[in-house]
Amino acid sequence: LKLVNNIKNAFKSNNLNCEIRRERGRIYLYVKEVSKGLEILKRIFGITSFSPVIKTTSKLDDISDIAVKISKTMIKNENSFALRVTRTGNHNFSSQDVAVKIGNVIVNATKAGVDLSNPDFELFIEIRNENTFFFTEKIRGTGGLPLGTQGTILALINTPQSLLAAWYLMRRGCDILFLKTNNQITRSLHSFITSWYVESDIIECDPKEKDLYKTVNIIASERSCDAVVTGHTIYDTSQDVLSDIKQLK
Repeated sequence: LKLVNNIKNAFKSNNLNCEIRRERGRIYLYVKEVSKGLEILKRIFGITSFSPVIKTTSKLDDISDIAVKISKTMIKNENSFALRVTRTGNHNFSSQDVAVKIGNVIVNATKAGVDLSNPDFELFIEIRNENTFFFTEKIRGTGGLPLGTQGTILALINTPQSLLAAWYLMRRGCDILFLKTNNQITRSLHSFITSWYVESDIIECDPKEKDLYKTVNIIASERSCDAVVTGHTIYDTSQDVLSDIKQLK
């Protein structure tokens, strides 16, 4: 799975060990430095959301114990709460059974009220076979498709706009080959590649080269690129821009 490999490479580049386990619809990461791991995950394409979790068994007593501990820490006086319970696998109880039982336990332990529509605090309980995972937040990821799943694009990099154009195609799963035509953007380009965990070559090209776009097309062909991206803004309709676009065929 490409996404798993991308996660491994991102953690490795940050010298952070992580153990990865896959299940249907889920990827579980075990890391010691959780806060650092969360920051890394925010910049990996293909991840819609992620959450730090607490894990226990699927026994109701164990679920109840952890739920109460979390609730006592998170719920303040006169707060309301809601449980969001999901379940996968064979158990002698339903998701609703868990919600009712654990909800009553939390009410007794915290004196908080239940509000399913607009709670002050939400506790997500995900029961999957013999394990149960608790989390209180869903952190938004970059989304898109995993990097490297949709072909290769040659990106002409000479302005911040061109980096943004490359980013959008990376978010669509494209590998990017960077062709730098402006030395003033070198620092930004290297920072961009590092912060978004891109494994890519950087080709340097003299912007004063007589037939730049002929060179671009040759490089794109030699490196089997599927397309070329440039960073012109859409409202710039100057003749030079139109001429540039026509030459990128």
